[in-house]
Amino acid sequence: MKPQLTYQKATENDIDYLLDLRIKTMVPHYGDSGLPTDRETTLQRVLFEFEKANVIFLDHLPVGLLKINKEHDNIEVMQLQIDPNQQGKGLGRMILTDILEEASNKGKTVTLSVLKTNKAQHLYSSLGFKIVGEDEHSYFMKIENRA
Repeated sequence: MKPQLTYQKATENDIDYLLDLRIKTMVPHYGDSGLPTDRETTLQRVLFEFEKANVIFLDHLPVGLLKINKEHDNIEVMQLQIDPNQQGKGLGRMILTDILEEASNKGKTVTLSVLKTNKAQHLYSSLGFKIVGEDEHSYFMKIENRA
């Protein structure tokens, strides 16, 4: 049976949860990449374009964050983080598959970036994302509209 995920727009009340989530999910990758891992820098990453942040719930329990920008002809997955205790259950794949289906229905492409040290890039590649660019720390990935 497919897990029931719901999304709720993040509010100021969610900041502590989202900061803790980001520390658990991303700080190891930032450290491996030689990027800052201090609390203030991590908080700034949480607050960046906060109006696009949604807390992901599974059975009414928070399990992650989806920060997404759907404003143009492209859907940008800005941040997708799943609590480490919930990883490996297919939640990220399910979320991305839903986004790809929405993009296909609307004739949009989907883009994201992933740190080169983050194993999530394998999930993205398995879904059809292709590397279209890179910088010192990240790959920029895209999947064309499949409509």
